Amino acid sequence: MTGRIVVTGTDTGIGKTVFSAGLASFLGARYWKPVQSGLDEETDAQLVARLAGIPADRIVPERYRLRTPASPHQAAAIDGVRIDPAALGVPAPSDRPLVIEGAGGLMVPLNDNTLYIDIFERWRLPVVLCARTALGTINHALLSVEALRKRRIDILGIAFIGDSNPESERAICDFGQVRRLGRLPLLSTLVADTLQAAFTASFRREDFNP
Repeated sequence: MTGRIVVTGTDTGIGKTVFSAGLASFLGARYWKPVQSGLDEETDAQLVARLAGIPADRIVPERYRLRTPASPHQAAAIDGVRIDPAALGVPAPSDRPLVIEGAGGLMVPLNDNTLYIDIFERWRLPVVLCARTALGTINHALLSVEALRKRRIDILGIAFIGDSNPESERAICDFGQVRRLGRLPLLSTLVADTLQAAFTASFRREDFNP
């Protein structure tokens, strides 16, 4: 498989980067975070490289690296930068798949008139929607599915993250008419080996074929 897949989420802080690391390792893929906000601690690309155990040449450099840890549009304003959507063209296909991670949820602003979902709509790439299993996930997930469908963005499926919650997972997949890809449990020890083992046990490679 040499496709390009977008990983987005219903919210921020749900484990989207950890999922992206697991997926990149699982598929033998490259990884790209177009806009990174916050540079004082480990960046998302650095976290993915560490947890996926992938070399530096499979990490595509960010187009924007913003020092302030905030929404991209706010971080860019504080840093004196304006994010140009035209600069966010997708890297060309290669002999490896590419996992592309957005920031926060679909409606995160990149500048005063562009949301991340606007970029996803322009890219026309299949999306994996990450959703937490905790309380509130049904509403957030179904709103995200509706927004993607309104833009006619292909949804590969939903990846749940957290403790098992079969009823919420069933409701989301049934009401949203979307495929359940699997569930990545919360790991008490989060290192490359435990993440890869959990991912292999929870997901199937064929489900990520665009």
